[in-house]
Amino acid sequence: MMTSTLDSFSSNLFDKEYSPVTVSKYLHDVSAFLSFAGNEPITKSLVLRWRQEISATHQVSSVNSMISAVNCWLTFLGLDSCRIKLLKTQPSPYCSETKILTIKEYNRLLEAAGKNTRLRLLIQTIATTGIRISELRFFTVEAVQRGEAFVSCKKKTRRVPILQDLRKLLLHYARQKKISSGPIFCTKTGKPIDRSNIWSALKRLARKACVLPSKVFPHNLRKLFALSFYEKTKDIAKLADVLGHSSISTTRIYIKTSGKEHRRIIESLKLTEPLDSVFPLPKAV
Repeated sequence: MMTSTLDSFSSNLFDKEYSPVTVSKYLHDVSAFLSFAGNEPITKSLVLRWRQEISATHQVSSVNSMISAVNCWLTFLGLDSCRIKLLKTQPSPYCSETKILTIKEYNRLLEAAGKNTRLRLLIQTIATTGIRISELRFFTVEAVQRGEAFVSCKKKTRRVPILQDLRKLLLHYARQKKISSGPIFCTKTGKPIDRSNIWSALKRLARKACVLPSKVFPHNLRKLFALSFYEKTKDIAKLADVLGHSSISTTRIYIKTSGKEHRRIIESLKLTEPLDSVFPLPKAV
């Protein structure tokens, strides 16, 4: 009974054009909740107890992500009265240095990629356009020739310009690989390249380039683009449009600087007195 309900929920999410990754995560989170519930009837009290349990072992962001999945499922079942609120949290104004990919590290990745041309071009494509990894399939030979890709994601379509230098690289690669039409980043059978293959390749590349693996994943290349774009323009509304965000609140997450940079900015305000003005040095005798 519950398996068929999850199957129907999955179909509903796909009908709403949720990404395969999101659908998979929602199903995983709902299954975990059902495991907690056992044979108990679904009530708001039960959902609140579940939130209390997972809060003891998960970070706030993870808890809220799981709640969102279960709330979505409850709405699908017509049980809106059982939905619960997300945990309140104050976003950090900066990120850990272990999570931010720098330009120097980005260049080291390209150098380490060496003769793996497809990986080098894939990295540059994401970093110079800010696309999601799932949007690579829209970078077809036709789109590159046109100089513009029409990317559809989350019920929205946006135009992504492909700059001249990147166009030359991608078209030359396509000619070498005898790809005359369709996606440029594809498998030997012509299908769009798989996300899992990209992840594993990037992790191997990180070790080779002596970059922390925690920094090297496709979405961090998108964040590198976002931070670089914002540093040049200081226009968060424009960046939100470029990234395809519906809310500027989401875009703010992408432009957080490191804790080191955050401290540097605050120190540059010079609002603290020098040590010797508060505690004068003793005069020499």
